[in-house]
Amino acid sequence: MFEKIIVVSEVSNASNEMVKCIRSLRALGATECLLLQCFNPHDVDSGVSSYLTSIFNENLKNQSEILTEQGFTVKTQIISGNLKSEINQIAQDGDYAVIVVGAEKHSMVGALFLGGVAYDIIYGSTKPIMLVKDNHQDQTVRNSNDQIDHILFPTDFSENADIAFEYVKEMVKQGVNKVTIFHIQDESKINPYLLHRLVEFNEIDNSRLQKLKDELQLLNTVEVEIKIRYGAPTSEIIKLVDEERIPMIVMGTQGRGFIKEIFLGSVSHNIVRHASASVLLIPGNRAD
Repeated sequence: MFEKIIVVSEVSNASNEMVKCIRSLRALGATECLLLQCFNPHDVDSGVSSYLTSIFNENLKNQSEILTEQGFTVKTQIISGNLKSEINQIAQDGDYAVIVVGAEKHSMVGALFLGGVAYDIIYGSTKPIMLVKDNHQDQTVRNSNDQIDHILFPTDFSENADIAFEYVKEMVKQGVNKVTIFHIQDESKINPYLLHRLVEFNEIDNSRLQKLKDELQLLNTVEVEIKIRYGAPTSEIIKLVDEERIPMIVMGTQGRGFIKEIFLGSVSHNIVRHASASVLLIPGNRAD
């Protein structure tokens, strides 16, 4: 499922850190890597474009060497134009499994700065996207073996969550050590009129989580923990990630595309912006 990946390169500290971190995808079977340097000619004066090209080539060379040392077969390419469309087309034509992009937290508010290439990719991709966070301040995460030692799978039992769970199952087959399956009883939907049924809801959903746990443990030797909490989904997910220093979240997104999610302030979008962990976003069934 993860054999061929696209890594989107930028000339930044976050991008360099991202390249170092994606060695974990080797454990998921990734062998081929296309390292893309994105360049929008409309943003740069034509007089300096050749100078930038030389910088890009040097950046690609350095990052390619890192990926080669990690065991990847690497190709490099500089692309320009409508980056969202270009990257999507390359991913589709080349049958790439996932698009990897670096992300860093905004220093003022602690939220991910969704600008540049990351912005375009998140809002337009039809392929799974892995946003690798720069965790240089968190030595516990950085010194762990890789980004997938422990993954968090938040589920609302929707169709999109079911699609994302198929990826979790593949990751378990490849040897992920621990999975936490997490469901949040959404306070905004339960309080006050259904609060008296919270115990009932917990019992029903615990049974559903147990079935997911059983599925995973049939696939491989893996530690699986199930958790249910009551509160705001985004806040509870971020809190759990910080409590247990979980390096990777795997979750589904809405089926009609990311733009709708932005205006609705979806859980997946907020997790991408605010969680300290890297995030693997799995798009659901996308309708036109």
